Amino acid sequence: MLPKQHKFTSPAEFSRTIKRGRRAGSRTVVVHLLDRSGTPDADIAVTGGPRVGLIVSKAVGNAVIRHRTSRRLRHVCAALIDAPSPTIPRTCDVVIRALPAAGTASTSELTRDIRKALRKVGIPDVR
Repeated sequence: MLPKQHKFTSPAEFSRTIKRGRRAGSRTVVVHLLDRSGTPDADIAVTGGPRVGLIVSKAVGNAVIRHRTSRRLRHVCAALIDAPSPTIPRTCDVVIRALPAAGTASTSELTRDIRKALRKVGIPDVR
């Protein structure tokens, strides 16, 4: 489970990140990243750390598959945020949109694809 300070709290945050952020995709996910360091919200971003939002539509599968995919994505995001050296900068907002292939992907595949997409959007220290 992601702590509250690492979650989006309104649909407007999703929209802002998707519209203004950089985007990169892989086989199972599309990652949108918005760095808020130059905005008035920067002080909130620094104190709360990176924030993550997930989009898992019906295209991924039925309710059981969607919930399982969401749990796996949350687990991957928590690992990226709570690592000894956090992967995602504190001033960033990230939206991860699951593609239909995410429904059948394993946790290791999702991890690999998210890390790959984060490297594409400009976070170089993703391992």
